[in-house]
Amino acid sequence: MSVSGQLTGKHVLAFVVGFFGLIFAVNGYLVYRAVATHSGEVANEPYRKGLQYNERIAAAERQAELGWTEDISFDRSGELTVVMQDRAGLPVRGLHVDATLSRPATIRETVSIPLRELQSGRYTGSVNKPAPGSYIVDVTARPARKQEIAFRGRARLWLKP
Repeated sequence: MSVSGQLTGKHVLAFVVGFFGLIFAVNGYLVYRAVATHSGEVANEPYRKGLQYNERIAAAERQAELGWTEDISFDRSGELTVVMQDRAGLPVRGLHVDATLSRPATIRETVSIPLRELQSGRYTGSVNKPAPGSYIVDVTARPARKQEIAFRGRARLWLKP
């Protein structure tokens, strides 16, 4: 017979099994959430991008010679605006501009947005009501009648709730 309040082997066994059971359950949940919410992919097509590394460096040098700058803005209504200017601050007109809107931690919400030039050097496009939070906008611009991308820009934007 055991005296009440006395610690027995059964009590210690139940405590140890319960403690480690809780640890395994919490770790299992955290592993599930980590795998379900992040693809583990750091870059799209990293092997292909690695093979074209020298070409990307040459393209960045050509872009620097142009002296173009971009001002990227994104508002709560879903309108994305890119203002392109040359080295002298004049608008860069007649470009074919495309943008990709994505979240930093996932590729599930990635959206491609073709932009139209509504004003001189001001290119706009829109998406359906975006959720608040952090976004990455990648912009590519090429002159009319050319397939080669002349300009690449990237911005990280925060959309307030």
